[in-house]
Amino acid sequence: MARHPRLIVPGVAMHVRKRGNNRQDVFFQDNDRLVYLAILRDLIRLRHCAVHAYCLMTNHIHLLLSPANEIGLSLMMRDLGRCYANYFNRRYARTGQLWEGRFRSCLVDSAGYVMACYRYIELNPVRAGMVSTPGAYAWSSYVGNIAAREDPMITPHDEYLRLGLTNRSRTSAYAALLAGADDVAMVSAIRESTESGFPLVGKGLRSQLEAQGMRLERTQPGPRSSREDEPASNQLDLLTE
Repeated sequence: MARHPRLIVPGVAMHVRKRGNNRQDVFFQDNDRLVYLAILRDLIRLRHCAVHAYCLMTNHIHLLLSPANEIGLSLMMRDLGRCYANYFNRRYARTGQLWEGRFRSCLVDSAGYVMACYRYIELNPVRAGMVSTPGAYAWSSYVGNIAAREDPMITPHDEYLRLGLTNRSRTSAYAALLAGADDVAMVSAIRESTESGFPLVGKGLRSQLEAQGMRLERTQPGPRSSREDEPASNQLDLLTE
């Protein structure tokens, strides 16, 4: 699938996925994840990126964030990858590339797409069969987004804030949102858009961008690609991306 040129609009959310080289594990111990989060926490302040949701899996990470400018996200991901790789290589006396090439991302706008990405990211461990509920996984933003524990990493997106008039009503609505069944077409659209770089945007932003001469394609959830016909041995990789 051809890559779409990376589209970044200041203040508009991005879904980001970064994977280990050759799908190798990038976290061996809990301390590795703690180090990664500490580096990320420093860099989101330095590069002016607001993180709304995150999940650290075994061989890849997911972020939903809004950059304040056009260059902050790329600089943050560059520095994050380098700093963590330096730590990881020293810690495990290894050499060579830790991460695959460029990070994958797509622009995410409108209530439906933004909240679908929240859900997609925090349900990743459940989809992978690692835990039975999102709250049982220690390395995502879920417990922070339902206010079960304070998480200084996350900043609520405006669409999250619109879930209710009070914090209690918002967290209840959010927990209910994640308790429902997956929309298979939406999950597929998020995966494919993130891999290819196609934006998932509502009509308002789409019209604005097209008026600026940008060509936007495949902005609506569609049927799964031919990957649906891949052998069963590849299904876990699909579920954990």
